[in-house]
Amino acid sequence: MFELHDLLIFLGAGLALNLTPGPDMLYVAARSTSEGRRAGVVSALGIGAGTLVHIAALALGLSALLAAVPLLYDVVRLGGAAYLVWLGLRALLRPAAAHDAAPPPPAPLTTIFRQGVVTNVLNPKVALFFLAFLPQFVDPARGSAAAQIVALGLLFDTSGTIVNVLVALAASRAGGALRRGRAARVLHRVTGGVFLLLGARLALEGRGAR
Repeated sequence: MFELHDLLIFLGAGLALNLTPGPDMLYVAARSTSEGRRAGVVSALGIGAGTLVHIAALALGLSALLAAVPLLYDVVRLGGAAYLVWLGLRALLRPAAAHDAAPPPPAPLTTIFRQGVVTNVLNPKVALFFLAFLPQFVDPARGSAAAQIVALGLLFDTSGTIVNVLVALAASRAGGALRRGRAARVLHRVTGGVFLLLGARLALEGRGAR
């Protein structure tokens, strides 16, 4: 379907974009540092699953609708911002006694996965990014544009998920010694602050770049 030259350009551009620190990477790093390797990896997988929703939306033309209807865009954006702020407040308002005792168990992996999916799906900047990026590599002469978008999107998502998993592994090692006692309390406060900043960034940036 794709010529090797074009595919290599796409993979190189996609990898460069995936390696650029952004909200998804910060989310995974914060989750990994505060709750450990499994939580971070599952967060990365949840974000990857959320990206599949954006790929399907682009293939079906829904991303173009999001770009064309400012009100719809703002509803999704503010919903995502509110969700991140809620996660941040929950971490910040956790009772101090819970940190001073034994290290608390991480949230259930199903909950962490779901939060990763929701965080990604409710970020309309991801949808607009795909709308701007993927069509550049689509050639109608090669066949179905929707099929090409899905194939390219899956390649990009796979690359991004691998990068985020590596970030999760590195961040969990760095945070391993901090997930106990008083340090755990500080770490959860920092994690909550990161979520709040991400939520504020999404709420205030409007229709800017991802």
